[in-house]
Amino acid sequence: MTIETDVAIIGAGVVGLAIASEIAEQGRRVFVFERNRTFGQEISSRNSEIIHAGIYYPENSLKAKLCVEGNRLLYEICEQNNIPHKKLGKIILAISEEQIPRLEEIHAQATKNGVIDLELLSQADIKRLEPNVKGQAGILSPSTGIIDSHSLMQFFHQKAVVHGAEFLFETEVVGLGRVGEGWKVSVRDWEGISELFAQVVINCAGLDSDRVAGLAGIDSEDYRLHYCKGEYFGLSSRLRGSVSRLIYPTPEHAGLGVHVTLALDGMMKLGPNAHYVDEIDYRVDDSHKDAFYQFASRYLPFIDQDDLHPDFAGIRPKLQGLGEPFRDFIIEHNGQKGFAGLVNLVGIESPGLAASPAIAKHVAKLVSEII
Repeated sequence: MTIETDVAIIGAGVVGLAIASEIAEQGRRVFVFERNRTFGQEISSRNSEIIHAGIYYPENSLKAKLCVEGNRLLYEICEQNNIPHKKLGKIILAISEEQIPRLEEIHAQATKNGVIDLELLSQADIKRLEPNVKGQAGILSPSTGIIDSHSLMQFFHQKAVVHGAEFLFETEVVGLGRVGEGWKVSVRDWEGISELFAQVVINCAGLDSDRVAGLAGIDSEDYRLHYCKGEYFGLSSRLRGSVSRLIYPTPEHAGLGVHVTLALDGMMKLGPNAHYVDEIDYRVDDSHKDAFYQFASRYLPFIDQDDLHPDFAGIRPKLQGLGEPFRDFIIEHNGQKGFAGLVNLVGIESPGLAASPAIAKHVAKLVSEII
């Protein structure tokens, strides 16, 4: 007998988990399929764990709107459920005077996005706030913070389960077909291939979301993902306490630049860099250590090259290729294209973690309009 459900979610990263918890809480029957042994094994566990404020993105983009809302929601969730986090704040630096106009553009963009707590910093302000950091000017973002992403995912998972969601790990979706008023979902696990019928399918497959859309018959160049690798180097424990906030350079094209991230225990790391790759490979290339040092030492003059050690790497699922302009999140119901009941989330990279609770509410609203 074929199992029937209201909603099938493909992917149990932080976004899939947040959506599962939101929809299950509304009384829908939810199944979540994840090809890995447990949740959050890919993008969600290989990032800077930053609660972003929504500063950089174009006005009215999903990235801007959902990040600003997600920032507020995430702090509420953390405070109400004892999820480890710290609202440290961050400083975006103009390392040289030539970068100051770009810094002013960023401040103006953030204001348009509704980020109204930013403060422009002079060189003296930077020295007062972070005596060990070198910069010509800066922006202080008080509402940027850090979070234990695994604890957040545990919270979403437990909330979803309490409300009846069922999770099938080590289960890969291998087929999607429109049947009547819903979808036949074919999955493969250790027992072989089985099928489930769902009224709504939500594609949250992260690095594989373009391929999953293809299983349903969507062959769109707009959905094509480009893998962008980011590596991190840890800094020596002797430097713990050298800075008290997150320190970011003026952003680069593919990412936000090699920045200083603080862990909840105060340990520091540098990263990520950004380079496009053809395959998923999480090894850190030790030969990049010198480039990290040369870049970071411009605004962290207290570090030595020997302080750096390879830490970890992550892969961003970018919709824009090398040198291409900004691409927003794709979060859309494809009913108008003959794929009623299929909701695709493609290109959910940064600020996906910070935006996750807002994305969940956005997708839940789409689902409520379908069934």
